[in-house]
Amino acid sequence: MRDDSNQRRLTRRDFLAAAGSGLVLGPAFLASCGAPAEPTAFVPRAAAPPAATYFARFGVDEALMSRVLGEALARGGEYADLYFQHEVVNYLALEDGAVNQAYARIKLGCGVRVLQGDQTGFAFTEDLSPEALSSAARTAAVVANAAGVPGPAAFARGAPPNYYMIDQPWSSVSLDRKIPFLDRANAAAAAFDKRIVKVRVFVSDTESRVLVANSAGGIVEDFRPMTTAYCTCVAEDKGRREENYHSFGKRRGFEQYSDAVMTELGETAARKAVVLFEAAPPPAGEYPVVLAPGLSGILLHEAMGHGFEADFNRKGISVYSGRVGQKVAPEFVTIVDDGTVPNERGSLNVDDEGQATARTVLVENGVLVGYLHDLISARHFGVAPTGNGRRDCYMFPPVPRMRNTYMLNGPHDPAEILRSVKKGIYAETFSNGQVNIGAGDFSFYLKNGYLIEDGKLGRPVKDANLIGFGPKVLEQVQMVGNDLALDRGAGTCGKDGQRVPVGMGLPTVKCGGISVGGVNDG
Repeated sequence: MRDDSNQRRLTRRDFLAAAGSGLVLGPAFLASCGAPAEPTAFVPRAAAPPAATYFARFGVDEALMSRVLGEALARGGEYADLYFQHEVVNYLALEDGAVNQAYARIKLGCGVRVLQGDQTGFAFTEDLSPEALSSAARTAAVVANAAGVPGPAAFARGAPPNYYMIDQPWSSVSLDRKIPFLDRANAAAAAFDKRIVKVRVFVSDTESRVLVANSAGGIVEDFRPMTTAYCTCVAEDKGRREENYHSFGKRRGFEQYSDAVMTELGETAARKAVVLFEAAPPPAGEYPVVLAPGLSGILLHEAMGHGFEADFNRKGISVYSGRVGQKVAPEFVTIVDDGTVPNERGSLNVDDEGQATARTVLVENGVLVGYLHDLISARHFGVAPTGNGRRDCYMFPPVPRMRNTYMLNGPHDPAEILRSVKKGIYAETFSNGQVNIGAGDFSFYLKNGYLIEDGKLGRPVKDANLIGFGPKVLEQVQMVGNDLALDRGAGTCGKDGQRVPVGMGLPTVKCGGISVGGVNDG
């Protein structure tokens, strides 16, 4: 990473001029959501003399942060933190063989949070001047009403590990070096099948710098790279059209891409589109569903994973509330949420509260052993934070979110799982889904799959809703394969109006208790 800490301070005018893009200036706002909280130190911590941070170029130093934290606690709040973010996103798209979109989007701002009892005061500003930061702090501070306390006299810098090492930062890559890779995916998709009539390819890259400082005297910075690539293909045959896509997503630099990777992207999208000409909806009914390894982990994420997020359990609205220590799945089922997988989309060196991330076990040998916590829920349950406090950007307060959620390998051979099914569905990819967190009901739309007949894959199927009750499906997992795969796509999770990148995965899994909404045989 480049060290620009000694550069002159940039004014906002300088910054916008250099960036070539405008920012929307908005007023600070106040939001409240409930839960007790307490000051918590960052981990790990390392004593160090005051040093310039990345945000020094915007005039932010430790003296200013201490003063703003003091203003945030001026009305007696129990804890306060500052979340600074500077993010640059580049987007490049190609359609019909020509580049048709190329733009950059920039975010710069700071969120100020104050915790008091079961209340959260929050405000943000997109102006990093001392006056604007103080105004945001005073707005967040009104959640409390007691005697004030000063900000920290000094800070200790955190020294987190790096789970996303990169070779070529995106800020060093010019536009002309990216275009050939889009051309490669486009050509591969078009050449795959003569029925491909339209190809769209885009690549986006992100470099995000964040800094979290809190009233306990902790300060930590993180550099977060990200890239995603999508290819969408439209196929036409005898007047009938089918469309499908494929994607990649990683916390990587430019080294993520090669001719081989982009050829795979284009060919896979094309294959997933043309196979739909042979596919038809499966017969409706309830029968075994075998989830393919990798992307089928979206069902685990949506139908069970959200139920493990501690804010839902703290409020008693999750179907898993009060069930820690209880058996929720067969003994060969273990589920984890892991923020430490190298270069995965959901990995984090520290979460958005500055807490160290980890590999958090949720279900161990079939028993629910814990939830995903932020600072607020950790205090509520009397446990340590798990590093799952995440936010969309500086404009939002953090809430418990998943990172990379997957089921560990089980004892069964994938071929054995397939042979065990007389009649069923092999589910490969899904196009969308929804879940009712409180009730546990879910519905997913199957985009690509196959019938299973007498233990073998049969004809392709599509356009079927898979409907079930999350806890029941987890209890009725019948077999778990030994072929765990993490999805390589660009998974993004939405919650409370916030979107964050996530990873997911699954080995081959045979489930019962899922209704297939297809067509009637008769």
